[in-house]
Amino acid sequence: MSLRVRIAERWIYRMRRVLATLCLAALATFLGYKVIFGANGMKVWQSKRAEVWQLQRDIERMQHDQQVLQGHVERLQRGDPAIIEKEAREQLGYVKPGEVVLFEQRKVEARQPALADNVDRK
Repeated sequence: MSLRVRIAERWIYRMRRVLATLCLAALATFLGYKVIFGANGMKVWQSKRAEVWQLQRDIERMQHDQQVLQGHVERLQRGDPAIIEKEAREQLGYVKPGEVVLFEQRKVEARQPALADNVDRK
């Protein structure tokens, strides 16, 4: 029995560098996987970076829209006749004498009144 233990001890002692190398390789593989695919890994970082770029583009677009609307409000507050006339035509439906207005009629479907299933039962 002690001979087997001594043989095993000698084998482990001789293989210590190989076993250490295998353990380090397994550890490096595990850490590499975590760095790339982990909760805060490269894949997550790349998707968050793309989301940041998209949000920055949205912010720039919305800031531009806000500037356009602010200019429109300022012209309305100054009393610019062209802007006031445009708003009156669009919102109130005003037309000048002699103008012809074209509009598209929408189809309205006739609906049956909703009745409960048990109306006919007594």
